[in-house]
Amino acid sequence: MQPSLKVDPRITIAVIVTIILQTAGALLWAGQAAARLEAVERAVATQPEVADRLARLEEQVGDARRALTRIERKLDDDR
Repeated sequence: MQPSLKVDPRITIAVIVTIILQTAGALLWAGQAAARLEAVERAVATQPEVADRLARLEEQVGDARRALTRIERKLDDDR
């Protein structure tokens, strides 16, 4: 003989529904948090590439400034 499930009569359907809804909300929240975490991890993974590109661009701008200074100096000397 299997034992039957007995529920305390003080526990109403509203309490059971509330617990189910809270559990569902917690699961949705955890899923959204995991999605946000994945997005942050992807963004952090691209940071080294961005830093390298920025360093190269800064060097190119420095080279362009030095070239412009030389051109201006030559133009001033020719006058």
